[in-house]
Amino acid sequence: MTERWPSGSELPTEPVGSLPRPSALQRAVLDAETGLITQAELAAAQQHAVEDTLDRFAATESPLLSDGEQRRQSFSSYPLGTSLNDGSIAEGPVFAVFADGHHRVIPSLARGPFRYRGWAADDVVAARELTDLPLKQAVISPSMLSLMVPQQGLGDYSREDFLDDVVSGCAEDIRRCFAAGAARVTIDFTEGRLALRDDLRAPWAGPEALAGFIDLINRVLGELSSELRTAVGVHTCPGNDNDSDHSADVDYAELLPELFQIEAGYFLVQAAGEQDPDRVAKLVGRQLSKRASRAGGAPRVLLGVTNPTNPKLETAEQVSEQLVKAARFIPAELLGSTDDCGFSPYLIDEKPRHGSPDFARDVAFAKIAARVRGTRLAAAELNGAAA
Repeated sequence: MTERWPSGSELPTEPVGSLPRPSALQRAVLDAETGLITQAELAAAQQHAVEDTLDRFAATESPLLSDGEQRRQSFSSYPLGTSLNDGSIAEGPVFAVFADGHHRVIPSLARGPFRYRGWAADDVVAARELTDLPLKQAVISPSMLSLMVPQQGLGDYSREDFLDDVVSGCAEDIRRCFAAGAARVTIDFTEGRLALRDDLRAPWAGPEALAGFIDLINRVLGELSSELRTAVGVHTCPGNDNDSDHSADVDYAELLPELFQIEAGYFLVQAAGEQDPDRVAKLVGRQLSKRASRAGGAPRVLLGVTNPTNPKLETAEQVSEQLVKAARFIPAELLGSTDDCGFSPYLIDEKPRHGSPDFARDVAFAKIAARVRGTRLAAAELNGAAA
């Protein structure tokens, strides 16, 4: 069952998705790949990490919990299941070059058809056995998956057929998450901002890519019931991997008018790590004003109030101050808070600015707790001002 938004006297707050995996889990994954431990031992390490994640999440008093993607290799590869080892997937083009110089590649489909072999809903099922508290689940965007096949298709498997399969799979992924007990689901759209860069190192990117990405996401949303669609968010950020980003230099003013063409129930938008968080709120407010006259009105926007790439802790008071300032531009009834990005979208994440994955994990939960407390402070202040 989907989760209702809180009353007007409260501001909603929720995580994006991923959390740093304990160093012991990262070692267990590598040991399993080299045959040093069994798959059963790996599963036990994953289970322990999920249990610890849910317990520590509950301690933050977050209204929504997540398993932190502890069982995933990355936010983008889980639909492939074990097919990475069966010859159906090859290494593809560069997805992004990050600010520190490292890069990530896109898996490429070696043969068709494309089918989901792993589901985000499986994580929800496993987490639901460990907690009765509301759960939130992140899923990969169809736009990211669309990069797995070239424009010319794969032999008799046309790109049009491939995109049809991607849309169908993404919609089914979301429906399964809700059926398994997720209260809300968000689509990771980290490639949205990057698409506006004309970068020869990421040959798929360029402004012309963004319109196609948005069309794919809207096709997925169009396959969902109106009730489910209101509980589906879209998250955008400039990436986070090894404490580095891939597109923070791309101006939000270019992306936001296009982003709000997506017919999602709500949006999660990075702000804390931007040079001018108030400008982000102002740009968002301008777009919400334009959406207000459309059917269904303007969507809710959860602004990022913690920066996962920076180990410096935000205080609850700083979080509250940022939200109160944002309410000058975004109506309080449409405002909420989140983290700028997932804390660790990839399993193997060295976290150089933090020093270690384990310390980064401690910092992440401290930031989440500050976000929750700060959001409550902001709600109280905004309600007091309105009285």
